[in-house]
Amino acid sequence: MKNKIGIVIILLLIAVFSVFAFKWVKHRMEYAVTDAVFVESDSMANLSFYRVKGRIVKLQKKEGDYVKKGEVIAVLDDTDYRTKLEQIKNQIESLRLKKKALQEKLSKIEEAVKIQIRTSLLNLQQVKASIEATKHRISQIEKEIQLAKKDEERFRSLLKKELIPERKYDLVKTKLDVLLEKKKYAQKKLEELKIQQKKAEEGITLAENEKKSIKELKKEIESLSKKIKSLEKQKEDVENQIRYTKLISPYNGRIAKKFVSEGEVIPSGRPVYSVVPENSLYILVLLEETKLDGIRVGSKANVYIDAYPDKKYRGEVFEINPATAAKFALVPRDVTAGEFTKVAQRIPVKIRITEGDISVLKVGLGGEVEIKKEK
Repeated sequence: MKNKIGIVIILLLIAVFSVFAFKWVKHRMEYAVTDAVFVESDSMANLSFYRVKGRIVKLQKKEGDYVKKGEVIAVLDDTDYRTKLEQIKNQIESLRLKKKALQEKLSKIEEAVKIQIRTSLLNLQQVKASIEATKHRISQIEKEIQLAKKDEERFRSLLKKELIPERKYDLVKTKLDVLLEKKKYAQKKLEELKIQQKKAEEGITLAENEKKSIKELKKEIESLSKKIKSLEKQKEDVENQIRYTKLISPYNGRIAKKFVSEGEVIPSGRPVYSVVPENSLYILVLLEETKLDGIRVGSKANVYIDAYPDKKYRGEVFEINPATAAKFALVPRDVTAGEFTKVAQRIPVKIRITEGDISVLKVGLGGEVEIKKEK
């Protein structure tokens, strides 16, 4: 009886083992299974301060913390940059005040020159007209004097012959003397007008010379404008540098590594944090070449991470590398000497996680994967 029971137990054990063996073999035929699995990220970045250096006054995050896009995660002391900005602002303000004063001076000079030229031209025209009139008057007086001289000579001859009374001669002589005085007065007037003409012409010349000072003022104003423009660019650059003293996360993600400490003085470009972007994690599988058959882009996969044995992840293949991992080794095997040991090569396969809590995953974690083979 006991022998029969023993035989039954053995047969049951063999049956159970056969079932499990069948399932295991079937599973291995349907899935490519490997433990050469790593959590990776295709865009993990080291963040650093751009174009600025100095003492770190604040580190907002620690390793493992979640960060949002646009969030300030570190701050540099910006005292020196703000001092420089204030100096540039003062220089700009000083140059603007100087430029304004020169512009006001230029406006006054231009207006004065316009008035001076307009007045001088008007005076010149009037003087020239008066000169012409005076010349014409002198010409008429000279003609009258010629006639008066002839009358005076004729009456003097008649007076000598006692043909006319002296009174008549005196009238003719007086008329001649008056004409001579008129001519003398007119000539004096003409000289005065010529002096006025010269002064008017000199006024125009002085006004024209003032135009040279206007040109110099315009050049000086233009030079100040260029200096102000240059300082405005410097001001904008320093304002940008002040903004750069705040390190901002470029995307949502988690802090993978903190490289510096508060109070430390760092140069521009030195890494402060390493950030893993949200949704950038994937599973890298180094799949043996013997298991590659039936694996396609889109193949479904079950992923198990050693650090979280109670959590299950699902995914699908989104990339199969066209070269083996050995091709990218730092020291690739040299088979040209004829020495060769056959080793199963591994093909990098990338799996995108479609189900599971990826917030707990860390780059570099290992695990196991089952990839469903396509028929």
